[in-house]
Amino acid sequence: MNKPLRNTSVDLIRTAALIGICVVNLPFLALPPAQAIGIPDAHGDRVAAFLIEFLFQGKFFLIFSFIFGWGVHIQIQSAARAGVQFKGRYFRRLIGLAIFGCLHAVLVFPGDILLLYAFLGCLLWPFRNCAPRTLIRTAMSMVGLELITLVVLAVLLSIYPTTPVNHALDYNFVGSTLTRISEWPGTFGFLILFQGPLAFGAILLGLAAAKAGFFEPGSRGQKQLTRITPLLLLQAVLTNLAFALAPKEGDLVELMGLLSFAVGAPLMSAVYINVLLRYSTWINLPDVLIAAGRNSLTAYVLQGLIAGVFFGGYGLGFFGELGNLALIPLAVGIALISMTLTGLIAKYAGQAPLEKILRLITYGPQRNGGKEQRA
Repeated sequence: MNKPLRNTSVDLIRTAALIGICVVNLPFLALPPAQAIGIPDAHGDRVAAFLIEFLFQGKFFLIFSFIFGWGVHIQIQSAARAGVQFKGRYFRRLIGLAIFGCLHAVLVFPGDILLLYAFLGCLLWPFRNCAPRTLIRTAMSMVGLELITLVVLAVLLSIYPTTPVNHALDYNFVGSTLTRISEWPGTFGFLILFQGPLAFGAILLGLAAAKAGFFEPGSRGQKQLTRITPLLLLQAVLTNLAFALAPKEGDLVELMGLLSFAVGAPLMSAVYINVLLRYSTWINLPDVLIAAGRNSLTAYVLQGLIAGVFFGGYGLGFFGELGNLALIPLAVGIALISMTLTGLIAKYAGQAPLEKILRLITYGPQRNGGKEQRA
């Protein structure tokens, strides 16, 4: 089996996803919960909050999930080339992700997605040998499941309404950690219901895309996506407007807006992927950002660490001082700083720190430092 070439379009997509995820996450790190999820008073902040929900919320997480699924196929090919059993290294990798996710949630950000990826990765195992068509059909069914979980979430929130508390970053590090521990179980449950089915669908589509050669230049899948993108864009705009403009008053209108997320988020994600693919041949990412994209675990965790230093009471103490409008460019800056630092470390040391540890968990000390392609 020939070793596949590294696809630069994947690096661009992953870079964009890291930036988008930071834009969505930063308000939950920088503001008290009532401000992070409520409607801001200032007009500029209100517009910024709307734009985040309309253009960012859930979209880049799905793109990252799509690339996660693509990476699983790369890992399968890597194991086949090495002539080793894939199952052991796959589940060791998921265990490593779960460990990092638990530590990240407790020490950095309770809205961690790494543990969710480990959980969804386990669910993916029975589908690893399925044909692309089967994977696509199963992924489409996840939209229906998402509608169900969103209804369940709405019912649970109506029965057990959340009570905003002072956020972890308003305290010293010990107090912050204790607050994150108390917030984490509820936040993880929220993530499973709010994004779990769609994320799993995106992972399935990523695996299908890898098997079908979607990222190969001029592939049939890319041509089909380009052809239907205008229709997807129209539907994405309408459904995401419904989601972003829905009142937050716990009534039927809010529920309908919430349900529109199940359709609107994947549609907008597909549009973004098409745009990034079309411009990937025109954009030459700096080597440091390419290296960061290939070490996205460290880059993702570093975003929260930098935000903690900037906003935390144990750092510069800017928690609650900035509005939503100011947080958007700051999030882009934090994402770029985290990727630049990650890329520089990776270029110097071969891999970023967390990737080195994850690789050690996955392959063991004898295979650590091998030359196999990384997903």
